[in-house]
Amino acid sequence: MHAHDLSDARWRKSTYSNGDGGNCVEVADGVPGVVPVRDSKVAAGPVVVVGAGAWTEFVHGLVGLGS
Repeated sequence: MHAHDLSDARWRKSTYSNGDGGNCVEVADGVPGVVPVRDSKVAAGPVVVVGAGAWTEFVHGLVGLGS
């Protein structure tokens, strides 16, 4: 297991998140090779770190579901 320094991570909320504080996912940019993911309602909570390639496949799969 690798530890990643996320102290300077730039978190951004999913464009699919609604504005009333509902189900919101945030991802962090600028962490080489991985994509950290967290629940925006629990910013100090746990973070799932996904390999960049796996994240790309995951997102492409979601986009394909909307077709």
